Amino acid sequence: MNFMSISAINNLNEKDKQELIKKQYAKIYAHELAHKNAAGSLAGSIFIEKNSEGIPVSGHVPIKMPSLDNENPDKTIEQADIVVKAALAPSDPSDQDLKVAAQARAIKAQAEDAQQKKGLDYYA
Repeated sequence: MNFMSISAINNLNEKDKQELIKKQYAKIYAHELAHKNAAGSLAGSIFIEKNSEGIPVSGHVPIKMPSLDNENPDKTIEQADIVVKAALAPSDPSDQDLKVAAQARAIKAQAEDAQQKKGLDYYA
């Protein structure tokens, strides 16, 4: 996002400053809501961070990253797919969103390996 400098914000009249706050909040909230909606029960509450001038500058929503369950790799795969979908849900995923998606894909790959090994053990 492109943000105004503190000096530029200080030069805004109160009406323009309130409009900027509303605009930034709406943009950030929509981004975080896309994550939350896609993550479903794996998501926590939306947090919006503001700068010292009270302007919303970023946000986040915690999403529970799955851990590898060797006994039930299907569950891990399902949860990892949800996390990837949630991380990439906004139309403008951030670098952090891309990192979360990559981490979930790595966990999914481990679960797929465990799934394959479990299948081999079953048929041995």
